[in-house]
This record gives sequence, structure tokens and C-alpha cells, in this order.
Amino acid sequence: MAQLRKLMGLRPGARDWQAPSRDRTLDGEEIAPGLRRIEIRQPAQPPADVLDLSELRHEPTEASRILAFDTETTGLAGGTGTRAFMIGAADWHDGSLRIRQLLMTTLGAERAMLAEFARWLSDDTVLLSYNGKSYDRPLLSSRYTLARLPDPVIGRAHIDLLHPARRRWRGVWENCRLATIERQVLGVVREDDLPGSEAPAAWLSYLRGGSAEKLRRVGHHNAQDLRSLTGLLEHFVNLAEGSLPV
Repeated sequence: MAQLRKLMGLRPGARDWQAPSRDRTLDGEEIAPGLRRIEIRQPAQPPADVLDLSELRHEPTEASRILAFDTETTGLAGGTGTRAFMIGAADWHDGSLRIRQLLMTTLGAERAMLAEFARWLSDDTVLLSYNGKSYDRPLLSSRYTLARLPDPVIGRAHIDLLHPARRRWRGVWENCRLATIERQVLGVVREDDLPGSEAPAAWLSYLRGGSAEKLRRVGHHNAQDLRSLTGLLEHFVNLAEGSLPV
């Protein structure tokens, strides 16, 4: 309880829980105590079986090896006090874009979440992210270390789309945030999107007995991030193949 109080920023003697909300329904199914698994599938095919990743300064790679991932965390500063409460991943699987998400509903589910995510990675998996080399991957590595679990993400092949996006669009658009690139390049316009900066409060409010409404929106935000990651990868593949104007 002391760890939970510290994470929530509660003062000693402050009331821990708000009045329970009637809306406590979350997507997915509980696969371990305090851990939910959500899966979304939509018809989709990769642009090719073997992807030309020369625009990304990466060797050709089988589409089946790509796993896009993104985390939702308790803060943006990083460090050992920050943890991921949701890990999302997307891959092309059986004619679909498969989006899987792991969501902790208690602090005690972290080890189970990390172990389950590790099972999603094969020996030849190539990670795909946006700023993941600087933020998501180091954060997860820290959590695996603290949980005394083998780290499945460190040292793995990893494509971070932030860097090629900056090379191509820095100075063209107002910034190179994923939300900007997906709007300008992919034509994605998010409706009723919960900003990532509000995700920590949404999760902590749920833990304190609050409504699940904003936490469900965090999941929708995460899923769109993953769709945009695969869409942006496809854009770079099409650029390399000359099917898009340079």
C-alpha cells in the first residue's frame, strides 16, 4: 500500500480511494490476477512478404518478423519510478493486422505482464517503435531488471521510425511528433482521442475506484498509435519501391 500511495502522490493520512464508479468495465479478458489481455483484428496485408527498408537504413526484412510496440506509462520522465501499465503490440498475422494489449489493473500484475509480453517475441522478432529506442525500450528493460526477469528487448533488432521521420520531415511540418506525422503523411485524424499526457491520471483514477471510461480511451489511443506505426512503415516501404513520389 505504501508503494501505491507513493505512486499516486498521496499524502500520509489522505483518503486513498474515491467513491467507486458504476462504470468499471474494461475491454478484453483477465488472463492473470490484475492483468487483462485485449485483442483487435482488422483485415490487412503487409506491403510485401519481404520489406524494402532501405529508406530506414535497414536491411530487407520479412514482414512476419516485425512487431510494433508502444507503452502507456505512469509518467513521461522515465527512471526507476516510472512503470508501464499497458504494453501494446501489432503485427501482420493470418491476413489481419493483429493488435494485442496488456493492461495492469493492479500493481501486483506487473511481473505477469512482462512475462506475457516476452512470450510474444521470437528469436528473430524485429521491434518497431516511435521513439522507442530512447524511451519505451529502456523503460521496459528497467522493469524486467527490477522484476528479476530475463530482458527480451535489449540488444534486439529495433527500427525506430522517429529518426527517419526527422530526416525526411524536420522543418517541413511544425514538429515530428507521431500525431503530426500521422496526420500529415497518413491522413489520420483522431476523434475523441485522449492525449497521452492524460494516460497516467486515467490509470491511477481507475485504481482508486474511478470510472473506466478514460482508461478505455487510453487503450484506443494506444491501438491507434500501433496502427500508425505500421502505416508509417508501409509508407517508407512504398517510398523505397518508388510507388510514392519522393
